Amino acid sequence: MRQLRSQSSTSRPVWFMRQAGRSLPEYRALRERYAMLESCVTPDVAAEITLQPVRRHGVDAAIFFSDIVVPFLLAGIDVEIQAGVGPVIDAPVRSHQDLGRLRPLERESLEPISQAVAQVVDELGSTPLIAFGGAPFTLASYLIEGGPSKDLANTRAMMRDDRELWNAVLQWCGDITAEFIAAQVEAGASALQLFDSWAGKLGAEDYRQAAAPHSKALLSQLDHLVDDSGQRVPRIHFGLGTGEFLPDMLAVGVDAIGVDAALTLAKANGLLGGTVPLQGNIDVSMLDAPWESLRAHIDEVLASGAEAPGHVVNLSHGVPKDTDPGVLTQIVDYVREASS
Repeated sequence: MRQLRSQSSTSRPVWFMRQAGRSLPEYRALRERYAMLESCVTPDVAAEITLQPVRRHGVDAAIFFSDIVVPFLLAGIDVEIQAGVGPVIDAPVRSHQDLGRLRPLERESLEPISQAVAQVVDELGSTPLIAFGGAPFTLASYLIEGGPSKDLANTRAMMRDDRELWNAVLQWCGDITAEFIAAQVEAGASALQLFDSWAGKLGAEDYRQAAAPHSKALLSQLDHLVDDSGQRVPRIHFGLGTGEFLPDMLAVGVDAIGVDAALTLAKANGLLGGTVPLQGNIDVSMLDAPWESLRAHIDEVLASGAEAPGHVVNLSHGVPKDTDPGVLTQIVDYVREASS
């Protein structure tokens, strides 16, 4: 939390995106009993999965176990996560008539989320929990396409040809995600991260005109979220392939920027004017490299991140499912040793 507020700390903090699951055998054992979205809305299960990597690796923060499409589910959208595919929506939203199916996210439907967060926070003690949500553009791309898409053809067509419909869909996505994130913070999360995973599929100007205003509107709905000292709860923003417009991602109203492997932290710091803490960016492709090579890479990341006002060590993206959990624990220990 100090690093996110550009304050000094005894060592660099470290956590991993998508740290709760996939590579952990205890996670896979639990998931044999629960489907993905079922596990996200079952409080005991979501809490347990959130806590597993904290116990296993000793990371400096937990991130709430969920998925960006959980607000869809809670708002009554027929969505499922298919193994090897991702989120699939039977009835995509592609017309003004389809807007009638989008209803508000009722507060009581968020009770399983609030319960899970409260359980996690109670067990974490002084370790902070990071709330989680998807940015409107990335979330809307699933709603419009009906699932993952390489070229986002339907999404681009709506953005180009019907800006009124586009704005209505993204506003709805922002509204339900704001409720989803607020429920997590109000139940005890100490910071929040907004994922815009597919923002890099847009050009810089399209991002500025069609996506960024909706992320800004989402975040403005969270302005009331403050900590016990009255400070705004820190906000982290992450996207893939967004190096060209990192300053625009910052301008939507966040306090720290996550950086992927496409550029160094020093380069990102320069693009952002040396004004904000950074998160990242150990290249996930290095996780199966010999330790000597991985250690040298971590040293480069630490040196590059030292130029920023604050640095939270993380990966360039999520943990690959075939990662050796022991390597992740080794990274945590080494970051503490090397940066203290």
